[in-house]
Amino acid sequence: MDFDAYARTAVDIVNAPLESMQDLVALFGEDSWQTAEATERDLIAFRRARKRLREVFEHGSSGRDIAAVAELNALLEAYPMQPRISGHDTHDWHMHVTGRGSSVSSELLAGAAWGLAVWLCEHGSSRFGVCADERCGNVYLDTSSNCCRRFCSERCATRSHVAAHRARKRAAETGATLAPSQVGVGEADRAVVTA
Repeated sequence: MDFDAYARTAVDIVNAPLESMQDLVALFGEDSWQTAEATERDLIAFRRARKRLREVFEHGSSGRDIAAVAELNALLEAYPMQPRISGHDTHDWHMHVTGRGSSVSSELLAGAAWGLAVWLCEHGSSRFGVCADERCGNVYLDTSSNCCRRFCSERCATRSHVAAHRARKRAAETGATLAPSQVGVGEADRAVVTA
């Protein structure tokens, strides 16, 4: 069972706009069974759950382990899961985590909550991240070797580094002093960002 895939589903749900049914098509893919079966009620359920899932990442990334665990336990209770054996032929049996409800949202949210819970137990809540680029806000799972990831993507890391460089350059030209938050990132923070 690929628990990381379930945890990545939670990331995808949190980072999706979820304004319209078209956003669900973008999230799941045009030809997926989820798109074919999703309803407006699922969209509403995903919106509600997205806020709660985001709180798990915010708690974890700010060192509030107990709050992250409490929110995950509440999500596991709200979206109970049911393991199932699935397969496409007799040689491809594998486990799936499914929701006890029959809706697309209950199925995917149960898997997402379960995936994040397993991720927290295996890697710790410090591996839940919120992008350090203030213009972004996306969440991510930190898979770096030394838990140093600060951005959701290379694009955000580059954009932030360029902005910090330009701020330092402007300050040097004008002789102004920058606040520590304006100085930018240090060498340790320049580690390669893995997607």
